[in-house]
Amino acid sequence: MLPIPYGAVFLLRTDFCSLNYMAFIGSLDQGTSSTRFMIFDVTGKVIGQHQLEHRQILPQAGWVEHDAQEIWERTQEVIAGALKQANILGSDLAAIGITNQRETTVAWDAVTGLPLHNAIVWQDTRTASYLDGFSEKIKSSITHKSGLAIAPYFSASKMNWLIKNCESVQHAIAAGTARFGTIDSWLLWNLSGGVRSGVHFTDVTNASRTLLMNLETLQWDTELLNHFEIPREVLPEIKSSAERYALTDPHGPLGSAVPISGILGDQHAAMVGQVCFARGESKTTYGTGNFALLNTGTDIVRSKNGLLTTVCYKFGNQPAMYALEGSVAVTGSAIQWLRDQLGIISSAAETENLASSVA
Repeated sequence: MLPIPYGAVFLLRTDFCSLNYMAFIGSLDQGTSSTRFMIFDVTGKVIGQHQLEHRQILPQAGWVEHDAQEIWERTQEVIAGALKQANILGSDLAAIGITNQRETTVAWDAVTGLPLHNAIVWQDTRTASYLDGFSEKIKSSITHKSGLAIAPYFSASKMNWLIKNCESVQHAIAAGTARFGTIDSWLLWNLSGGVRSGVHFTDVTNASRTLLMNLETLQWDTELLNHFEIPREVLPEIKSSAERYALTDPHGPLGSAVPISGILGDQHAAMVGQVCFARGESKTTYGTGNFALLNTGTDIVRSKNGLLTTVCYKFGNQPAMYALEGSVAVTGSAIQWLRDQLGIISSAAETENLASSVA
């Protein structure tokens, strides 16, 4: 198996199979701490890559935010850097895919093209008390339909907070210009032209992390939307994980109209990157958090032991494949905390010596 990095690349097979020997694939990996663009040739060899970090904004205890505009700027920079390193043009790419940090929520204005508030990150816990107010009956119904636990981790309560606490969001909703989505939607909208021609889509894997998508219908669920008081019109259309969503804007960072042909949340992309296509196959990823996913095939398996039920992937018109997921939210981010906040270490590598110094 090729040593494909964490959540880095997945391809629309119809596009990949039609490539000639001089064509290349681009993969945009937008993570919790950085953004990376990688370029692969048809053998899977990396011929160019560039990666940049973005700020972690911590307004108060339990709040974690990102500047979505900064993420878009970093995206443009890493695309340019990878193309330069590979010594190719955007027009040399047969297609690109997007993989992204999940649950992190962006609200933006379709007329100005600007975020209406900082993105609220998956790690953010500001909505915990709001969720505690749901009755056990409602919590049970939400979990059954969405497959997820009732937790501030997921997108729906973040959207509710933005609607109730941000005047610019309220005004944009009233004007009909508000757009909500996870990071994939924000990047897809910008890459496909933004205010000129941007499309507002997401894929089933990212939608399955919002508490708003029905696992059986693979669509936004009216009852779930009502529970969280979110108007359907602000949300993106749900698509499969592999199809041609749009072409990149020729005036954008690629300088050409390149098909955007795949979207997957990062942990789902890692499943595809590790070719976990058969029922029973699993992977564990070690990053900002740790995530173990188990492919359950076309069966929606509802855990009785605290695991999450999620969409694993869906390729075009093929049936959706599902997964069980167990996660530890804080692992690699704890290393960052030791380094950046406490100053106990100066580099992540030092943790190995510290760990081995005790019994």
